[in-house]
Amino acid sequence: MLQTDEILSTIEMLHAEHLDVRTVTLALNVDDCAAPSVDHLCRKLRQKILSRASRLVEVCDRVGAKYGIPVINKRLAISPAAVILAGHGRGAAVQVAKTLDAAAAQCGVDFVGGFTALVHKGITPADQVVIDSLPEVLAQTDRVCSSVNVASRKAGINMDAVHRMGHVLLDIARATADRRGFGCAKLVVFANIPEDNPFMAGAYLGAGEPEAAVNIGVSGPGVVGSALKRRLSLGEKLTLGDLAEEIKITSFRVTRVGELIGREVAAELGLAFGIVDLSLAPTPDVGDSIGEILRTLGIEHVGAPGSTAAVAMLNDAVKKGGLFASSSVGGLSGAFIPVSEDASLADAVGRGHLVLEKLEAMTSVCSVGLDMVAIPGDTPPETIAAIIADEMAIGVINDKTTAARLIPVPGAKAGDRVDFGGLFGSTPVCEVRNAGASTAFVHFGGRIPAPVQSLRN
Repeated sequence: MLQTDEILSTIEMLHAEHLDVRTVTLALNVDDCAAPSVDHLCRKLRQKILSRASRLVEVCDRVGAKYGIPVINKRLAISPAAVILAGHGRGAAVQVAKTLDAAAAQCGVDFVGGFTALVHKGITPADQVVIDSLPEVLAQTDRVCSSVNVASRKAGINMDAVHRMGHVLLDIARATADRRGFGCAKLVVFANIPEDNPFMAGAYLGAGEPEAAVNIGVSGPGVVGSALKRRLSLGEKLTLGDLAEEIKITSFRVTRVGELIGREVAAELGLAFGIVDLSLAPTPDVGDSIGEILRTLGIEHVGAPGSTAAVAMLNDAVKKGGLFASSSVGGLSGAFIPVSEDASLADAVGRGHLVLEKLEAMTSVCSVGLDMVAIPGDTPPETIAAIIADEMAIGVINDKTTAARLIPVPGAKAGDRVDFGGLFGSTPVCEVRNAGASTAFVHFGGRIPAPVQSLRN
């Protein structure tokens, strides 16, 4: 039961510490928009989005102002576009994406997710249409985001899909070369994709979800960092267990705030409340960084030995605090390490402290994976596929969601700095070692089977 007075007192404590509702995402099932004619399909799709989401921005702004906690992004997430594109071709996929983009713009929302294909066990013709259309879709739209699930704990890793995504990423980068390959920032390749994630670019509405639901993404690296610094300033002799407890308590408070705002937005819109996702998603702002939290925990250089253990402790404490605070926790909930979106992580890459291999090790214990990582534009597609495969293996073997959001920057070499603007931040381009040395492995294709523990009922 939410105790509003208790939550309001928590809000007063957190106002100056970068607490925000990072996103309110209205998730919408659009399967009933399928039609033999793509024009009819797009009319139905536009009408459904406008009828459900026209008041989303207005309500979010009003509720956020009421509690003094801003809602930074307002977003939409639809059921997988591959479903409504069954029987249609690549041209129809681009037309559907442009319809989504225009409807989202008319509603005033920032992004729309769900241009999604689920191909962890096999690729249908509709899935192929979605994947093949991505270079055009992500180059010709501003708000549309895409996700492709190529692996799962039950199915293993679809290496044919992984190989294809290596080529698609380079095609998207070339199609958006005038924006330094930014189209790739709107695409995530997943293992074990969650069906209720409110964060982009991986948001979509999965099977078994309501017709429409409001999902909330709350982000609080600044709040957690401030709480740790306050505790350390008291001069007590503290253990890492004590600091983990502080993170857990702070995460509990932040989750309660998020659920209060989310439920109020859902009630005003007359929709079901879905989940609250407490994910420490950083921004380029100073004081709102996962890297700064790691330094507060005693890791002088992010990427140094101990960095993986520190991320594991942080991720675990955040999850425990969120689960204790609410019975509606979902999505990813934990710590994100998107390199370009975290000034401290990007700085560590630039100084050579954080390399791709260490970053991959840290993803084994965080909530997402290789996120917003810029790589040289001449990286071979098979090498990109192999990097994705490694990340998918971490997810499959460890029975967790993991992902890769890689940006091959056209014309850029390792060490060059690239700026994506706004919340997407800037970062040096990571060195990719041994490029080309995995080609034969990737060309085998087929499916890497699921591990034995995933086959238990």
